[in-house]
Amino acid sequence: MSLELNINDAIKKAMLAKDQVALRGLRAVKSAIQLAKTSEGATGGDLTEAQELQILQKLVKTRKDSLDIYNQQNRADLAEKEQEELAVIEPFLPKQLTADELKAEIQKVIAETGATSMKDMGKVIGQANARLAGRADGRSISETVKALLS
Repeated sequence: MSLELNINDAIKKAMLAKDQVALRGLRAVKSAIQLAKTSEGATGGDLTEAQELQILQKLVKTRKDSLDIYNQQNRADLAEKEQEELAVIEPFLPKQLTADELKAEIQKVIAETGATSMKDMGKVIGQANARLAGRADGRSISETVKALLS
C-alpha cells in the first residue's frame, strides 16, 4: 500500500479517536505529499517509494532541527509539539540502522568502491546514500564515512 493511502487511513483513525496530536502530524505528511505531487516537474501525480521516503525524511529532519533549536532556547511548549509530531511521523519510515550496522554497511561500500582516502569520500557517500536511503540520515552516513576513511 502506498504511503498516501496509509496516511489517509491513519488520518481517519485519528479523527475517530479524536487524537489531535496524531492528526496534526499526519496532516503535515499529507500536505507534503500533495505539494510534491503538484509541484512543477512532478511526474503524472504518483510518487515513487523513494520520493515518498525522501518526503518523510525531510519532515523528520525539519522537526529534529526545530526541536534542537527550541530546546536551546528553553521553549518547552514548542519543543513538545515537535516531539509529538516526530513520534507520529517516524513510524512510517523504515527501521533505522544502529551505529554498528551503519558502520558495517559503509565498510561494504568502501570495499566495493575501492576507496582508500578522503579524496574518495564523495563517491562513497553517494553510493551509501543510495543504498541506505531511509534507514540512516545523511549526517550519520557522512560522519561514519569520515571516520572510516581518515
